[in-house]
Parts: sequence; structure tokens; C-alpha cells
Amino acid sequence: MIEEIFTWLTMALYENAWIALSASFGWGILSIILSPCHLSSIPLIVGFISSQGKINTKRTFLIALVFASGILITIALIGIITAALGRLMGDVGKYGNYFVAAIFFVVGLYMLDLIKLSWDKMALGQTKTKGLRAALALGLLFGIGLGPCTFAFMAPVLGVVFETAQTNIFFSIALLLLFAIGHCSVIVLAGTLTNKVQQYLNWSDDSKAITWIKRACGILVILGGGYLIVSVN
Repeated sequence: MIEEIFTWLTMALYENAWIALSASFGWGILSIILSPCHLSSIPLIVGFISSQGKINTKRTFLIALVFASGILITIALIGIITAALGRLMGDVGKYGNYFVAAIFFVVGLYMLDLIKLSWDKMALGQTKTKGLRAALALGLLFGIGLGPCTFAFMAPVLGVVFETAQTNIFFSIALLLLFAIGHCSVIVLAGTLTNKVQQYLNWSDDSKAITWIKRACGILVILGGGYLIVSVN
């Protein structure tokens, strides 16, 4: 079934523009929900938002969007650098994965309340930006270890982009943009829904439900870090 979906989406990239753009969006979504590397971003953003306390839906959306954008920025930079060096696009090597895994372990331990981190200091004391700079920093760091996973799903889209870039640069850019939107949409949706569920159930900052969600997410994030280490060995 999965192989049939991959085949259909790949063939759709060579159809008319609207179908191709839709297929690129689909590849972006699949790059999250079918990748063990990227799936770990879901408990990471859910746990991070839960740690922010009572915030409105708009703020939750912004935090999730900034986090996802940070991931994309790092992946794009790594893709350009590794391609320029003649390496497989996105391949940062095992030490890059170790670095990201260490970040995962630290954040996971924080969610388990085993260590303390001050998000306020990351925001440099500015209430308006509370959480946004920390979310961007997490996204930028997290993106380092996602290069190979992302470009594996992005390969069919890049194939079409390379073929059409010289004749239709705007279409090529649109393909990459739709992939990025699909990629970000899953993370942003998961983060936003965290806030909606919290509001619906009227959880407080001290609620046991919030505590257990953070701990569960912490365990999943640590497991995600473990996967990054295992995947390069």
C-alpha cells in the first residue's frame, strides 16, 4: 500500500502543474508521518508547548510555525552545503546526528523534570517573544540531524525541480514551496491541537494531565535521540 502511494505521487509529479504541486505537498506530509526521524518532532513540539503554560491558540500556532521553520532553514542550508561539497545532500555524518541526539536527551530530561531549563532567558527577557526564540533554536538544532531523512522523501520532487529549473524557475520554486508547506503543516497542526485540547479540557499549568503529557513526550523525545544514534551505526 505504501509503495503504491509512493509510486502514484512520483508519477503525479510529471502530470499537469496543479497535480504536480499537489503531489509535492503530499510528499511534504509523508516526509513527517512516515519518517521515524521526523515523527520525533511531534512529541518535541507538543512537550515544548505544554511547558509554556497557559497561552492562546495564536501564540501556540506561532511557536509551532517558528519551530517548523527553523527545521526547514537548517535542512535547506545543510542541503546546499553538503551538495556543494559533493556529498549526499543532507548527510552531516554521524557526529552531526550525535549532536542532535544530545539535544534530544537534554530536552527529554527537561520534560521529565530531571533538569531545569529557563526558556525566559532564551527570550532575553522580552515577554512578547517568550518561547519563540527557544522554539526557533530547537528547530534549527533539530534540523541538523534530519538531512538524510528529509532528502530521501524529497528526492522525487528534486528530480522534477532539476529538470524544470532552467525552463520554468517559478514552477520549480512552487514545487519546493509546496513540499515545505506540507512538511510544516503536520508539525504546526500537532502543536496547535495541543493548545485546543488543553483549552477544551480546561487543564491548568499544575494539572496532572499536563505533567503526564510532558513526561510521555520526554520519553518519546529521548527515544528519538536514541534512534538518531542507532541509525548511523
